[in-house]
Amino acid sequence: MAPSAMNRWTRSLSDAQPVPYWLEDPGKPHPEPALTGAETCDLLVVGGGYSGLWTALIAKERDPARDVVLLEGREAGWAASGRNGGFCAASLTHGLPNGLTRWPDEIHKLQELGARNLDEIEKAVARHSLDCDFERTGEIDVATETYQARELRDWYEEMEREGLAGGVEFLDAEAVREQVDSPTFQAGLWDRGGVAMLNPAKLAWGLKRACLALGVRIYEHTPALTLKPYGAGMAVRTPYGSVRARKVALGTNIFPNLVKRVRAYTVPVYDYALMTEPLSEEQLASIGWKNRQGLGDSANQFHYFRLSADNRILWGGYDAIHHYGGRVRREYDDRPETYAKLARHFFTCFPQLEGVRFTHAWGGAIDTCSRFSAFFGTAHHGNVAYAAGYTGLGVGATRFGAEVMLDLLAEESTERTSLEMVRKKPLPFPPEPFAWTGIALTKWSLARADSHGGHRNLWLRTMDRLGLGFDS
Repeated sequence: MAPSAMNRWTRSLSDAQPVPYWLEDPGKPHPEPALTGAETCDLLVVGGGYSGLWTALIAKERDPARDVVLLEGREAGWAASGRNGGFCAASLTHGLPNGLTRWPDEIHKLQELGARNLDEIEKAVARHSLDCDFERTGEIDVATETYQARELRDWYEEMEREGLAGGVEFLDAEAVREQVDSPTFQAGLWDRGGVAMLNPAKLAWGLKRACLALGVRIYEHTPALTLKPYGAGMAVRTPYGSVRARKVALGTNIFPNLVKRVRAYTVPVYDYALMTEPLSEEQLASIGWKNRQGLGDSANQFHYFRLSADNRILWGGYDAIHHYGGRVRREYDDRPETYAKLARHFFTCFPQLEGVRFTHAWGGAIDTCSRFSAFFGTAHHGNVAYAAGYTGLGVGATRFGAEVMLDLLAEESTERTSLEMVRKKPLPFPPEPFAWTGIALTKWSLARADSHGGHRNLWLRTMDRLGLGFDS
């Protein structure tokens, strides 16, 4: 690579602030006071991201008389819920291919429940006036290599055979470039109604306001330190107080679960993104993108990209970094070498936008599990429920997870709790150094597959047979 080219790409990052664009908003709500003293409630929710906020909101909607308290260690939406790409997908299984591979007998029900869940999110946005730039524009999976175009067509034909292609359209090179014009695009699959775009931080803040309006008591800057049985219920200790509750729902995702045996099921992976300055009308016209769909490419090391409400382009993904020991540290949130790589890839995709600057560059941890979609369970004789493992597609699926947790705590048999996906757990990760070694080998193998026409080596084929294959 010529130094002048690298300098050109890195110059685009010279003004980029190392903070999530979405969270740098003057409309950000003030934090609620920390808990001091003792509280009691019917339901305690731990975690102020989407998982916890949806759980608290739906609990009050199901039973307005239920006394609900929510604890958040920092501020609502500050972590993955406020800094993600804002793709709100109907899929509950981290994409249809993953779901069809793992739960073929349930896939039609899972697709139906996922579509219904996205509809309910759209209704909640209207019902609670959640000002989050919600746009149900769909998403296009694009092929940037010949083999990827062939695989997309083959996959579309398989979806048709399985009766799962409703609302999905195959686009050849000309058709996909009519939607968004990149010289790298060779084909696409447009899921017209199964994905919405939104402002992720505004969604979290809107859910927080809705919870408060329904009477949920929210305490921020209040980490939950311990969880123990207390009489017929549970007790949680905080730095300046405690909460006694009949039931507890844990929505802490990548942060250490208060049920210690759950921790082995997730590892943190760091994801990174860039945000451009607002595009001019001429710049937008040069790339088309009139229908504002979200986009993602079809490589194993993939990019995701979308337009914001003010016509910036968010460009993220590709690098997924797991640090030895599985620790979550603030210093890992910033990674200039990944930002430089993402900038180079951006201008390869959109050479028409030469000269555009990036205003923000950020990263952070998401949780993943060995099946790449959420898992669920209970502890302490059914008094505690948890959901985790969303692997980057939690904007929509966390609402479904909230419903599952509330069903489990109520000991209700529902169409959700009867699912194999809900009843069974993924394989836990092995201890170090085996976890880091396995993840590193998988990442190397995926990158090699991308550069060898999609061919999966022996390691990936073995992982596939064990139900641990990762293809997106």
